[in-house]
This record gives sequence, structure tokens and C-alpha cells, in this order.
Amino acid sequence: MGYDVAVIADSTSRWAEALREMSGRLEEMPGEEGYPAYLASRLAQFYERAGSVECIGADERRGSLTAVGAVSPPGGDLSEPVSQATMRIVKVFWALDSSLAYRRHFPAINWLNSYSLYLDSLKPWFDENFGEEFMQNRGKAMSILQNEASLNEIVQLVGKDSLSASDQLTLEVARMVREDFLQQNAFTDIDGYSSYDRQGKLLSLVLEYEILCRDAIAKGAEAAKLFNIPVREKIGRAKSVPVDEYEKAYQDIRAEMANQIAEVIAQGGENL
Repeated sequence: MGYDVAVIADSTSRWAEALREMSGRLEEMPGEEGYPAYLASRLAQFYERAGSVECIGADERRGSLTAVGAVSPPGGDLSEPVSQATMRIVKVFWALDSSLAYRRHFPAINWLNSYSLYLDSLKPWFDENFGEEFMQNRGKAMSILQNEASLNEIVQLVGKDSLSASDQLTLEVARMVREDFLQQNAFTDIDGYSSYDRQGKLLSLVLEYEILCRDAIAKGAEAAKLFNIPVREKIGRAKSVPVDEYEKAYQDIRAEMANQIAEVIAQGGENL
């Protein structure tokens, strides 16, 4: 019929448990953890129905089916058979994290455990429509978040104050990426949805702050002063700027940020 349809299955784990129960009553040979040996093939039969097709007829209608399966393993154990079989089949995985939900970080998607195998396929489209910087900034942001996870282990042992100024900046920028970029408020129309262009400009703003601060630290500026410049509050509220005003607002924030960081550098030079 030419429709774009989304099918949401909640939950494939409960379905798999029912399949295990029926398989046991039929006295079939059990596989891992009692699930039937054909569990993976049955899951594949569901997900392989997703795709885009040209509908029958002369008007060249196209339709698509998107399948989203929710896997809720007991105790959040992603190593159990249903989760592993699903992850081998699908190309996108969103790992919901209860600790993020308890911290009121929504959407509560763990950025380190989640992944998409469509990046290479989509990169040419992003490069053509938003420039190469879009995907490059995405890679930089992911690298910062991964570095934060490594540094947090050190912080738990020796404390944040014992880190170098460069590492403290990494933690601060990672917090900005998490709270000022990834975290959304679904109760406001402005932050409930964000266009690709706005996403790219907001992330670029955060990463430019990191670049300017690293340069300032190399010139002797104090990290604590860089973290407390007034424009930091404006960066944190940038995602709340109305849709028709964000481009000019982001330009103004970028100019203020450069001036304030330059002032901190000058103060550092005077102290020397």
C-alpha cells in the first residue's frame, strides 16, 4: 500500500521464554539455557521481514517496514541467548541503562554499549548534506566519552584533583556532551526533537570549547577558571533556544566563548 510502517515487538524475551516452554513440552532437544536450538533462526525470520520494497502496481509506490525489538533479559544480563542471538542479527543496538534512568538522564541509552553498523553506509549522505565535520565531530565526541570511562576508574582511586589539567578538561567536556548534548527534555517541544543541522552546530560548539580550553591550558591558564567562565551557562542552555533563533544564538555564544577564554589566558599571563 506504500506505507512506512514501524513494528515494535515488546518483548522478544517473553516470546522466547514461551517458545522455550512449548519446546520443552514437545520434548525437543534443548539448546543453551533450555532454549530450543532453532531460537536464532526464529528471531532472524522476524527481523528479516524489515526493509524497503517497491509495491506492486504501475504508480511506483514504495513502502518500508521497520522492526524494533525490545529485549529484556533477566537481571539485565546481555550475555544470555536471546540478547546474543538478537545482537548477531540486527545492525543497531540501543542499550537502555537503569543507572542513567535513576539519574534522570533521558533518553537512558548507554552510549558506550550501544552501536550502529550503518555508519559506513550513511557517511556519504551525512558528508553531502552536512559536511565532513558532522561525522568527524561524532567520532571526537565518542572518543571523549570513552576516555571519560577510563578516567573515572582513576578518579575513584585517587580523586579528581590529582588528575592533570588536560584530564580534568576531558572529564568536563564529557560532562558537557552528556548533559548539554545527549540529555533531552521530552516535555518541551524545542528539546523533544532536534534537526541534524542543530545537532551538528550544538556539538561543534561543545567541541570548540574543548579546543580553545586545551590551547589555553597549554598557555598557562587555570583549568578551574576556564570551567567557570559565564558562557558555560549559555552553552548548557543552548538546546533550549527556540528553533528559529538557534543559528544566531550559537554564533553569539561562540564569539563570547572565544573572548572569555582569551581573558582567562591574559589573566594567567599577568599572574606569571
